Amino acid sequence: MTSTQCTRTRPATASGAARPGGDAAGCSPQGVAHDQHHDQRTDRHHDQPEGTPVSERSAPEEASRRATDRRAPEADASVASSAAAAAASAVSWEELVTVALLGTDRRTLPQGLAGPAKDAPAALLDAAAHRTVRRRAGLVPAPAAPRPTPAPHDPRPPLPPAARRRLAQLLAGRSASPAAAGGRRGTAPDLTELLPQWLAAANRRRYQAPPALLPAVLDAARARTDLRPQALAFAGVRGLWLAGLNPDWRFALRGGSSGSALPDPDDEAAVRSLWEEGLFAERVGLLTTVRAKDPAAALALLATTWSTERAEDRLMFLDSLRSGLSDADEPFLERALSDRSRNVRTTAAELLSALPGSALAARMATRAATCVSLDRSGRTAGGERVTVEAPHECDADMQRDGVSPTPPAGRGERSWWLGQLVESAPLHTWPSRMGGRTPQEIVALPVSDDWKEELHAAWCRAAVRQRDARWSRALLGAPSAPPAAGPGTSSFAERAKLLAVLPHGERAEWVASFVAAHGLSEAFQLLAVCTVPWSEPLGRAVVDALDIARDAGSYPWSFSGVMGLAERCLDPGEADRLEILTTTPDEQEDASPGAAGYWSEAFQRLVGTLRLRAAMLAELSEPPDRAHPDPVQAAQTAPHPEPAAHPHP
Repeated sequence: MTSTQCTRTRPATASGAARPGGDAAGCSPQGVAHDQHHDQRTDRHHDQPEGTPVSERSAPEEASRRATDRRAPEADASVASSAAAAAASAVSWEELVTVALLGTDRRTLPQGLAGPAKDAPAALLDAAAHRTVRRRAGLVPAPAAPRPTPAPHDPRPPLPPAARRRLAQLLAGRSASPAAAGGRRGTAPDLTELLPQWLAAANRRRYQAPPALLPAVLDAARARTDLRPQALAFAGVRGLWLAGLNPDWRFALRGGSSGSALPDPDDEAAVRSLWEEGLFAERVGLLTTVRAKDPAAALALLATTWSTERAEDRLMFLDSLRSGLSDADEPFLERALSDRSRNVRTTAAELLSALPGSALAARMATRAATCVSLDRSGRTAGGERVTVEAPHECDADMQRDGVSPTPPAGRGERSWWLGQLVESAPLHTWPSRMGGRTPQEIVALPVSDDWKEELHAAWCRAAVRQRDARWSRALLGAPSAPPAAGPGTSSFAERAKLLAVLPHGERAEWVASFVAAHGLSEAFQLLAVCTVPWSEPLGRAVVDALDIARDAGSYPWSFSGVMGLAERCLDPGEADRLEILTTTPDEQEDASPGAAGYWSEAFQRLVGTLRLRAAMLAELSEPPDRAHPDPVQAAQTAPHPEPAAHPHP
């Protein structure tokens, strides 16, 4: 090749600078040799005589030559990539994971992965990518699973259209207007808190769940355990069927069976078959159903498999006996006192202590009577008092009867044992032991040696366990009395349990008087046990207390819990009467800045929620959607269409 050809093939740079080696740009010995190599390869490819000038080549020949020059580096890269892929395929996935976990600085890459042009981390990632693609490309499709059995028929009527749309809105958690920014709830109702009420109302009317919304209903029950009983009852037999197809909904198979298809309690063969072969949730539901109709039959059914059940299952089955508990259950519960499981023994003892005529209650009464007595030494001076001598040991017989020997942290052994004895003793023991006094008179007696708090707390637990309204009234005391100075216990959690024993009307009346006397700051737990919707006196007492708090100039955030309860528990018919509270009054000089506006928003949300609840109940009261039959049932019962006949040509 001549120098002219060299100049044509590799033109000099504009600056004419010499390249390393002292030669002009484009005319170095290396450049000449490189050009000769490409010219010869291109000339052989196109059958051109060697040395043919570039200007004499045709345009297609020149384009082919340039493409060949470009393919040469690409071919080299392809060969390198193939080699890297082969090296990656030879390395196991576990080895790549090990290197990634330890790091390339601490673990050397397998041979063949790393190269001079690629650092170790990049080589590791490339190898993992090659290996991943190879594994996915070689994946063999699994055989098709059998089709699930058809969904069972739900005989309940479908929801009215408006109620169905409302349910979809509640499940989606959407509200009519967006909440205000900055953490403020604004005036929009909290739809998620209304879902439990909607489900309870739909279940009372025995509506079936729309098939399209069943997944959302089960997802809501999965996220909120408080929804599960009502949600599973609403989901029905189809909800249980659907839960068996998705592992995320297995809780429905374990924790409740109100949606399962249970046999008639009078069908002994079907009951026995399901009891012996059914799922655990189905068996719990079956036992509860049979117990509601025939407690003796349910107990006999449980006794047939009791010895072969697991400890956790025995505990759940035993707990189902709380409903309809009677003296007829005593022999079975006495045998359960010797169970291998400590939890089963404790539950059996608790149930027996709820039966004042049981042998265990009598044993506990004897023990408690030796610890608690009336001191008459100061009778002439009117100084009778209750004396307490706590037990000094917890023997084997006490432990068999459910007394736990080990106290929790911070409790003394003797006071722990005393409390368990007194709470398990029948309450009718004490009037005769205390000189024929009534419960109110007994709890008013002074107690020696600072045992009053422990003794009264044990009597509170006994009143709750034995559902004794007389003792509950005595231990609650007058609602106007200061909680710390009244009888019983100052714990509002224990007071709420005592209130739950009273009839609904008396319960609401007591809480209304308490709110009127003490305000709302300590009434949250007491309000939570009142029947929904609240009675008119209770509702008025709560609203009046909220109005007083607003006039005091404080922010409504301190009463957010009570305001939330009012939104869910006030009678929806009170919305119009409360409309006047939604206005924004003039701010007082000593009020917190902006408090009036916040209170106005809170009352607007309260009124809006009450009206929404009224609309929900009205929608559920509409006639069922008979015009739109059950789509699942229609699809299963519809005849298959005959194929159309082809006309003759």
